[in-house]
Amino acid sequence: MRTPALLQPTHQPRSLCLHTPACPTAQSADAKAARVVAAHPEQGWSLLCNGVLLFEDTGELLPDGQVIAPHRPAVAD
Repeated sequence: MRTPALLQPTHQPRSLCLHTPACPTAQSADAKAARVVAAHPEQGWSLLCNGVLLFEDTGELLPDGQVIAPHRPAVAD
């Protein structure tokens, strides 16, 4: 019988940015200028190398768990 290996917690690195120059941090004003490292348009989201999740509805989820509400411009009738 095999004994299951102990599960080690995995942590995401502070930044997924592996290129030079490094992308802006999630807290900077130009955070959305970071490069996309994973995109799933069929699900409506993209992961930036600074850890920000961008959603198709313009909402965001920051690496610290803070939620940024969608901020689409108002549509004229």
